[in-house]
Amino acid sequence: MIATRDTALDSAIGKARSRLLPFLVLMYVLAFIDRANVGFAKSVLQADTGLSDVAFAFGAGVFFVGYAIFEVPSNLLMYRFGARVWMSRIMVTWGIVSACTALVHDATSFYALRVLLGIAEAGFFPGIILFLSSWFPAKTRSQTMGAFYFGFPLALLLGSPVSGLLLDASNPFGLHPWQWLFVVEGLVASVVGVIAYFYLTDRPADARWLNDSQRHALSSALRNEDALKLAHGPSSVLAALRDPRVLFCSFIYFTVQISVYGVVFYLPTRIAGLTGGHVGTKVGLITAIPWIAAIAGTFVITRIADRVGHHRTFAAAMLTLAALGIAASAMTASLTLAVIAFCVAAVGFVSVQPLFWTLPTGYLGGAAAAGGIALINSIGNLGGFVAPNLKGLAERVVGSPEAGMLSLAVVGLIGAALLLAFKSASTQSAGSIDIDSTAALGEQRPSH
Repeated sequence: MIATRDTALDSAIGKARSRLLPFLVLMYVLAFIDRANVGFAKSVLQADTGLSDVAFAFGAGVFFVGYAIFEVPSNLLMYRFGARVWMSRIMVTWGIVSACTALVHDATSFYALRVLLGIAEAGFFPGIILFLSSWFPAKTRSQTMGAFYFGFPLALLLGSPVSGLLLDASNPFGLHPWQWLFVVEGLVASVVGVIAYFYLTDRPADARWLNDSQRHALSSALRNEDALKLAHGPSSVLAALRDPRVLFCSFIYFTVQISVYGVVFYLPTRIAGLTGGHVGTKVGLITAIPWIAAIAGTFVITRIADRVGHHRTFAAAMLTLAALGIAASAMTASLTLAVIAFCVAAVGFVSVQPLFWTLPTGYLGGAAAAGGIALINSIGNLGGFVAPNLKGLAERVVGSPEAGMLSLAVVGLIGAALLLAFKSASTQSAGSIDIDSTAALGEQRPSH
């Protein structure tokens, strides 16, 4: 009986992974391309609109203000209406707003559309994390999230040369190349959003593409895990929002995102400066190299972490690696050494993220998971607002172009220290479970 049940559960997980993950990765790729393409358009956008470096940095980062404010409400609405409806709504609206960035003509319009883009996309990423936790048991969740995170480097691997090609276009339909970039990439996201409404399935119990035994085995395993989480973690949205572990995770994720966006926003410009050219096809191809390294590194590291355990320690090591790579990228005038440094940084800050998410998803369940995951992501993503402004501030105060990237590296080291301190912080409340060993949840057998 147990062998039959385990077989049904394993086959259900395999079928869910093969059906859902490729589409979720596609959604993530499009989300990140629409979020980061402003970095590729930076030079030509500034030249055509007269935006200063300070105005661009503020506009690039202000996206995260609207995103953070609406993150928790959006994720609670997804919990209420389901991923199929809400993810479709998010993608359609953010695609339209992203395409409208082609209408930017001054700083005010740039700020307004970046804020609207953040509001439209709010809830997407925590919604995906919540969706994955409602489909995949803890014993498989780390590798599953690692596979989903391939969308991040893939977005930059594919988005870099595609954005470069679009910027090299010769005024299609009378548009400037940077306008064409926003229109094409935005409308593609809206089309995929419409498809998402018909393709996604909210929960295993609704999956017609699973047989009866598979639906029952997967639903039972997830239901038992959720009951265990609610018994040892916050049981309501308000409890989750006040939980010290959630707040601690939020600050950690904040430092991670500063590292991420400090590189994402400025990698194309940095490579262009070292090659003596503009941000086009050549730079797009070169900047794809670190994301290839990130895919390979994340694949290997998440599997080693699952086999050995100690996801928190692995996460701290990867964030340290990211900080060292960021610092090294600022200290060399060699294109080859800079690309190697960016490869090291990319492996670090991409692989740390699926490792990090095993911590909060290990003890948050139900509505508490919807609120807690959204809060962590909303506070964390404010790092995307802080990163370009912190970099610019450090450069102005110190009077050195290297100071900006070095300041981001210091933040990464602070985040690594917080990860190492997280275990003691997470055990302060009575009855808390060891969230550095989430596989224990996956070992719980469904009861009948």
